[in-house]
Amino acid sequence: MQYRRLGSTGLQLSALAFGAWMTFGRQVGRTEARELIATAWGHGITFFDNAEAYAHGEAERVMGDAIADLGLPRDGYCVSSKVFFGAAEDPRPTQRGLSRKHVVDACHAALRRLRVDYLDLYYCHRPDPDTPLEETVAAMDLLVRQGKVLYWGTSEWPEALVREAARFARSHHLAQPVVEQPQYNLLHRERVELEYAPLYPELGLGLTTWSPLASGLLTGKYAGGVAREGRLAQPDATWLQRLVLGEGGERRLERAQRFVEAAAELGEKPAPLAIAWCLRNPHVSSVILGASGVEQLRENLQALELARRYDDPVWARLEVAATR
Repeated sequence: MQYRRLGSTGLQLSALAFGAWMTFGRQVGRTEARELIATAWGHGITFFDNAEAYAHGEAERVMGDAIADLGLPRDGYCVSSKVFFGAAEDPRPTQRGLSRKHVVDACHAALRRLRVDYLDLYYCHRPDPDTPLEETVAAMDLLVRQGKVLYWGTSEWPEALVREAARFARSHHLAQPVVEQPQYNLLHRERVELEYAPLYPELGLGLTTWSPLASGLLTGKYAGGVAREGRLAQPDATWLQRLVLGEGGERRLERAQRFVEAAAELGEKPAPLAIAWCLRNPHVSSVILGASGVEQLRENLQALELARRYDDPVWARLEVAATR
């Protein structure tokens, strides 16, 4: 395993992380979760990602129970949660958003579900137009000062809003956001590579990126449309299908298929190769993996070796295949 600093902080994260989105509490129960986390830990993964909204909080319960059952040392791993969407199936106004009340309540709930005394990382899962930015920043600072959160950041925030939050925090001597969690893969690059570019030197922003396989498109499994298995085929994932295969979806499938074919020419499986491509970005602190089975996770862990195997011309050819 490789370990990378989270932006300009002193926190070291495993270059590959393990996340619970769309798996824990849904496809994956407690027994399988223990096996997956044990495998991840055994291969050097020390960062485990979660959110209040994943399976309405059940993903955090499953992960917390698995980590406790395995007896992982608290000072040896990092765990995250995210706040915005709420954990309730039909949340009332105070059960979602980024108000001081929900930010604090959600943090306490995540601590209980994950069975920890503090969160290493706590993200604002989306911007909240109904809450003043200053209130949210102050709430995050409060949790940091109380020792319930060590580092905080954002997920899928526009560049201008991240900068504004950091500026307010600095001017009022508050804890500032140090990390963003955006989608990043061969089919979705603009935000990480262009929009956030000024923030890396200006704020020392770190990235923990999600969906390195573009919800499975870069594995080739959806070449003929949505299959019976996989993330997009889950009964309640129609919103994800629209996001991934909506406007421009056919073009996206074509680009993904060309990447799969280019991977075959190299004699490599497309999934770990696509993850390896993400690892090559120096601004990426950690790439979050999702897996519903141990063999799938082990295959994806091969990305670490693949990132070192090929030179720049090979990666350039893969990029061309996925963009032309």
